[in-house]
Amino acid sequence: MRIAVLSGKGGTGKTTIATNLAANKKNSILIDTDVEEPNSHIFMKPNIEENIAVKVNYPVVDTDKCTLCGKCGTFCRYNAILPAKNNVLVFEEICHDCGGCELVCPTGAISYKQREIGKIHCGKTKYDINMKYGDLNVGEVSGVRIIEKLKDMTKNEEVVFIDSPPGTSCATVAAIEDIDFAVIVTEPTPFGVSDMKMVVEMLRRMNIKFGVVINKAGLGDDEIYDYCKSENIDILEEIPFDEKIAKLYASGDLLSYEIESYKEKIMTILSKIA
Repeated sequence: MRIAVLSGKGGTGKTTIATNLAANKKNSILIDTDVEEPNSHIFMKPNIEENIAVKVNYPVVDTDKCTLCGKCGTFCRYNAILPAKNNVLVFEEICHDCGGCELVCPTGAISYKQREIGKIHCGKTKYDINMKYGDLNVGEVSGVRIIEKLKDMTKNEEVVFIDSPPGTSCATVAAIEDIDFAVIVTEPTPFGVSDMKMVVEMLRRMNIKFGVVINKAGLGDDEIYDYCKSENIDILEEIPFDEKIAKLYASGDLLSYEIESYKEKIMTILSKIA
């Protein structure tokens, strides 16, 4: 079973829920696909045993074969390859490694080289489960290839928890493709509700079952509850707006291992998902 934890915006408590769920489910594995700023490892404290480089292809043009016909540039929607008057310019950082430019080149002038865009770190956590997290190199445009690699590495695991990127970007879609269930973490504020609506629309279009965890309950108003009721959305649990939780988070500790009442809430979420 693959369970993704996501949110419409950053700072709602997505990682808090993902790490606590994984730590309380035996024989599970946690992958952090928020590769631009991963932080699950701060709480899970894994002993890193392996670091895997993730590489992508980028085009290289053989000037002896190239006729400057322009077909590669016309094909590329990201302007990563651009035929000029006397040569072909390649902007390797924005290449999406689709392979199309090689296919459309009539003279076979295009081949590929590889470059590293980031790493995947693997290890055993202090909570006796495995975790993997991606780390995108600074300046890179897309971490989708790292996310795909993370999912491929865990495709045969029995239970996988996915700490997803926030929002509804390409990275988020890549993280939640082919999952069995999604947990939306939101907060009872106008921004929380507004951004959650985009996530709900995305999940429904992808035909993914989901439920909602309301974090920081008691902070705002009742709009989130009214919305869930009107849309027939299951509220899996509420985590109160509590100073004790904030202190545990700031210390890098898991609330379910420090406060028994919160462990019960996490176990309730796991039970409802099952």
